[in-house]
Amino acid sequence: MHIAILTFDGFNELDSLIAYGMLSRLSLIGDTDWRVSIASPTARVTSMNGLTIDAHIGLKEANQADAVLIGSGMKTREVANDPSILGQLQLDPQRQLIAAQCSGTFLLAKLGLIGQTPACTDTTSKPWVQAAGVKILNQAFFANGNLATAGGCLSAQYISGWMIARLKGIAQATEVLHYFAPVGEKEDYVARALSHITPHLPEQAVALETSSAT
Repeated sequence: MHIAILTFDGFNELDSLIAYGMLSRLSLIGDTDWRVSIASPTARVTSMNGLTIDAHIGLKEANQADAVLIGSGMKTREVANDPSILGQLQLDPQRQLIAAQCSGTFLLAKLGLIGQTPACTDTTSKPWVQAAGVKILNQAFFANGNLATAGGCLSAQYISGWMIARLKGIAQATEVLHYFAPVGEKEDYVARALSHITPHLPEQAVALETSSAT
């Protein structure tokens, strides 16, 4: 399984790196079939606060990933208006899980992938995501089929949990959420996260996990 996190110049560190850390947990505990990559249009990108990181792969390779997360940043509208960047992306929700966080939802819209599906974004990005024709929900996370969106930097946990649940099952998602949860709050934290995620999982996936636990 390969998950690509699209990360552009001016990126929000919390969006890309919380998801990167949480999603990478599976490879750390021995899942040799699990790979998480930072995908960028250049070899290096610098965050909105001056953190420079190396990309693992280019944008075109993300087109072949099993799942793609579009992070946000202060230059999202510049990216959206640059055909040399967006033209490299040929994402397909028929064969990929695709998620976007905060202003990443705007890029999802510009790629023509949202359609009439309502979506989540952050409060700063909301006006121009709405201007792109997207109906915005006042909630942290929403998914419809293979598409998911989230609003607010710390909603990265919900996207990460959803992707893991879809690709590996609820049990694996629960383990990862529990590992990263604050001490003394783990059960409440996990329950809250799953309350956002499980309503948007395929019924058969939820039923399979429930039957496996009994």
